Amino acid sequence: MKKFLESKLFRAIWSFGLAAILFMICPPCFSKTTLMILLGIQLVLINGASIIGNWIWLTHISRVLVGGLFIFSGFIKANDTIGFSYKLEEYFQVFKEATHLGLFDWFAHISLPLAIIICASEIILGIFLLIGYKRNLTLWLLFAQIAFFTFLTFYSACYNKVTHCGCFGDFLQLKPWESFWKDIALMILITLLFAGRENINEIAAPMMMASFALIGVIASIWFPIYTYRNLPIFDFRPYAIGMNIKKNMEKGAGYKEAEYKTLMVYKKVKDSDAKKEMTQEEYMKSKIWEDTLVWKFDTMITTVVHEAINAPKIAEFSVTNIDDVNVTDSLLNNKDYNYWLVLYDLAKADEDETLQAKINDFYKLATQDKVKFIALTGSSPKEIDNFKHKHNALYDFVRVDATVLKTMIRSNPGLILIKDATIIKNWHHNNFPTYSDAKQKFMK
Repeated sequence: MKKFLESKLFRAIWSFGLAAILFMICPPCFSKTTLMILLGIQLVLINGASIIGNWIWLTHISRVLVGGLFIFSGFIKANDTIGFSYKLEEYFQVFKEATHLGLFDWFAHISLPLAIIICASEIILGIFLLIGYKRNLTLWLLFAQIAFFTFLTFYSACYNKVTHCGCFGDFLQLKPWESFWKDIALMILITLLFAGRENINEIAAPMMMASFALIGVIASIWFPIYTYRNLPIFDFRPYAIGMNIKKNMEKGAGYKEAEYKTLMVYKKVKDSDAKKEMTQEEYMKSKIWEDTLVWKFDTMITTVVHEAINAPKIAEFSVTNIDDVNVTDSLLNNKDYNYWLVLYDLAKADEDETLQAKINDFYKLATQDKVKFIALTGSSPKEIDNFKHKHNALYDFVRVDATVLKTMIRSNPGLILIKDATIIKNWHHNNFPTYSDAKQKFMK
């Protein structure tokens, strides 16, 4: 039996069978012709492994590309662990809406440890592949991870659910289909590695290999934990130090708005497989909604005709006070130093008494120096009032969309020093400064 399972015949049976299943279940959003080509390539690579394995150079090229890309991808995501956890939450919300399974709520609650695990595992697997450590286990784990991400990006692209995959954080924002094709390329390269796995050997003696592996594992786990407890080391967001918010809100030369196409989908009452798709203009002309005995509303599909051209880097920054009066201009046009305490969600903010006392002391000293100190939050006026009473917070609050605040700084709370709309410095709450220290170093 074991001999049969390792035979070329069994390999052909399962590979062609799997290809047939994938072809049959593929949704209409993806070209069947393109799918046939991709499946054909994979079938050739799988069933021609004995020949491909003789091309040692091809194995090593694939090894460097896959290992390097996994390390780079994991490092970039680990650089902004909290940002990647936000992206995972977005995916889990999409799957919850699609499946109505409460399981994804549980996943959303553990998105941060999952983010750390995924980032660390990508770096670890990349290192293991490059040094040839635990070859078979590494290859299977690489395959499992890329298969999972290929499914995520395909689902996202096919159903237009998540517009930015988060594969490379804010360093390189890939559209869903671009990310999917990146994963397909990796899938092909990993298949080549399976074909030539006998060419992948350890680069040093066993004791040295174990040392390399241990150092790699420790560093890979330490880095995302460090960036979770501090701010990202490399900041690629439009609110990074040195960025001017007003300038980033400006539209580029030749700006054009994004264009969307919306289709109304109706299906027959007595035959749910019979559907009719209409543009909004066709929908209004047809008056199909009046024919309730024959047709009923099914869904509405919105697709992007083209993305915005030269759009502003910051599109949704708007600030209102507790009375719902817009104060965006007054904040951004302040030419003096001022401090923004960012608490995107008061219910999730760190409420350590020592930290809150530091914030209150900072506010008092800043106020004595006539330096503006204000808190920005996405929470409701009632939550703000409760928070102020609980922590004896005397500083004023303004309201900003929580998603914008989560982008501004990866800390809740986090502190930003700003002057004339330019960000001078920011601090994680684990590194909250004293007012005298911040004044001496950054208010010059």
